[in-house]
Amino acid sequence: MVEIVFASPNPSDAPVLALLEQEGGNRSELFGKVDGLTGGALTRAIEAGEFEFSHAKTLTLLAPSPEFSCVVLVGLGQGADLTEVRVMEAAGEAALALSKYESAALNIAALPEKFGIDAVTGAALALYRFDTYRTVSKDKSWKIGALRILTERADQIEAQWASASAVVRGVFMARDLASEPANILTPIAFAERAQALTKLGVEVEVLDLAAMQKLGFGALLGVAQGSANEPRTVIMRWNGGKEGEAPVAFAGKGVTFDSGGISIKPAAGMEDMKWDMAGAGAVTGLMAALAGRKAKANVVGIIGLVENMVSGTAQRPGDVVTSASGQTIEVLNTDAEGRLVLADILWYVRERFAPTAIVDLATLTGAIVVALGHERAGLFASDDKLAQNLSAAGEDSGEQLWRMPMGDAYDALLRSDIADMKNIGGRPAGSVSAAQFLKRFVGKTPWAHLDIAGTASLAKPRKGSQKGATGFGVRLLDRFVRDHYEA
Repeated sequence: MVEIVFASPNPSDAPVLALLEQEGGNRSELFGKVDGLTGGALTRAIEAGEFEFSHAKTLTLLAPSPEFSCVVLVGLGQGADLTEVRVMEAAGEAALALSKYESAALNIAALPEKFGIDAVTGAALALYRFDTYRTVSKDKSWKIGALRILTERADQIEAQWASASAVVRGVFMARDLASEPANILTPIAFAERAQALTKLGVEVEVLDLAAMQKLGFGALLGVAQGSANEPRTVIMRWNGGKEGEAPVAFAGKGVTFDSGGISIKPAAGMEDMKWDMAGAGAVTGLMAALAGRKAKANVVGIIGLVENMVSGTAQRPGDVVTSASGQTIEVLNTDAEGRLVLADILWYVRERFAPTAIVDLATLTGAIVVALGHERAGLFASDDKLAQNLSAAGEDSGEQLWRMPMGDAYDALLRSDIADMKNIGGRPAGSVSAAQFLKRFVGKTPWAHLDIAGTASLAKPRKGSQKGATGFGVRLLDRFVRDHYEA
């Protein structure tokens, strides 16, 4: 992560500088000083470019005077329209504009006090890079190693950053995991990465093949049986709340590569199936974030890690498996594998930990992308209050959700001729029938399912963000825990 340093505004110490400024109204004091030192270059550039400081718009001045190598003006929009998310987007654009310099400064003095930490968070998130496998082709235009935050409230915001930076690191962990190629991040390798959370005080337990066979994880193991890479289930526990208090649980689908199995996917775009563990990555990043900021809550994270491959031992369409719950499943499509993985871990976390609520995250269906695109994740829930709380956390964090319907009519789509259920309900309402399938394994525990197939990665940049893995769910669920389990 880029080093973040806090300091008072001083133009003499900021040859590379971005200024966050609101549309209309008065400019910050530092803006006036820089404009004076550059002989009014900032004012002239604004007038010439008809720049109005609208939301997340940028204007770059190169070498406007001997004192400055680069000055970037960044709009915040109207002050009345400011939100945490809009501030993060603007700060992210500012940080990206500064990324070609080794060291740079971002002035946030024009922001209301409550938004200071959001600007720092947005800038830090925007400066994520996954360069692990670049050698001769490293991007030489990306140089930034340190970002100075200029504010009169440096001590106050630096104190807030101690907690916020833990969440940013959790997002980066989730992004790193999702960005890894499948030949590196096998289920066993993923489990080893999760075990590193013990350094933060997280209790980590790994169930190997034998342990899952003993527990009767027939649904999960059916998915894994075609791969040379053994599956794993990882249980992570953060005990920051009252002793003996029931935890909240988060479950993640961790298919480290999904070929579709015998129901093989088309070749075009199959490389993107390394993202199919993004739900498990988000749960792991969330646990890192909660432990890193010492959250005052009891939380369990569980992830099912498998590889869905084609081989002579692979699960066949028409096979019947017995889940850990004892319910039998007719597998009509081996590419509907994520719900089989989740079936066993949802039942297990409910039975073992009796959580107050369970939330699962999964890149589960292409149907949710058809319904919602890449703007929001699908939210399915058995409990209205849980759904409301998650939706509110999504709006506040910018990781937005949209609640989808559920009901008996959709559940009927899963009727099987020979087993308790089949694993697909047909093309109509495909994301809904998938959620109905999962609901059969959580009993009466309040439960929500987040289908993040459209939000786990970006194919192109958007405001304040680069393309690639997003770590979607870490900030959303951290906010959810903070607001409802740390009172």
